[in-house]
Amino acid sequence: MNRKRALISDTFKVNKRRVGNEKQFGAVSNGEAGPLDVKATLQDLMTLFPRKLFNDALPQIVLKHQLYSIHNDRTQVDRQLSDLREQGELLMFQLGFDAEAFGLVFAADYKAKVLAGEEGRGTRGTVDKFLEKVLPSCNDLSFNKDKMLKEFLFTDSEITQLVKSGVLTVRDAGSWWLSIPNSGRFTKYLIQGRKAVLGMVKKSKYNEVLKAELEERQTNSQVKFQIKYHIHDIIGAELVECIPTTSGTLLRCVDY
Repeated sequence: MNRKRALISDTFKVNKRRVGNEKQFGAVSNGEAGPLDVKATLQDLMTLFPRKLFNDALPQIVLKHQLYSIHNDRTQVDRQLSDLREQGELLMFQLGFDAEAFGLVFAADYKAKVLAGEEGRGTRGTVDKFLEKVLPSCNDLSFNKDKMLKEFLFTDSEITQLVKSGVLTVRDAGSWWLSIPNSGRFTKYLIQGRKAVLGMVKKSKYNEVLKAELEERQTNSQVKFQIKYHIHDIIGAELVECIPTTSGTLLRCVDY
């Protein structure tokens, strides 16, 4: 078995010069690939989001850690994300299923989808107020009662309406997360798809597979998103290890 494993390793020897030029998952060299542009990367990743699956009712969602699957300089990624949020272009959400899972949505897309969902509903006026007062300078993931009442001037009744509409969800007594209305199905499909794609890697010989090969594989009914969306997810979340080889990037399951 050790001899076979050695042969496999020989087959996948690293060619550093070739991998350094790959502008792909976990293999981007920011110095060689030009200036890091997080906004452009977000726009590219959002093309993988399955709008039709949700009847175009959800804004396009990218996971923060998916950016790390493309850009190695996490500090620079975080700095640009912070700038986009301060400029009011981008919103960030705690997705709930993992303390380190954050969703990123462009503010204009979020506002459009929220307003479309509020059409004809009794909570529309309160939601309009929320979008006008809170969204333009929203750098927070959550809000406490004191801030909602004294800074944004919402009443208890209006806060209840915001929770009902889905733009807020209860964090704990007296505080609320900023949230994406009707995003529960997105989270469900993300988790089950992640599990299925990781299973595909684990079932491969030696728990590893070439990224290019995985991208071309047929998926089962558990995978609702494009497989590339899930590959960015499992790489960015460090659920697989990226190993540069002469045949391309090799993905290997990480043992915890």
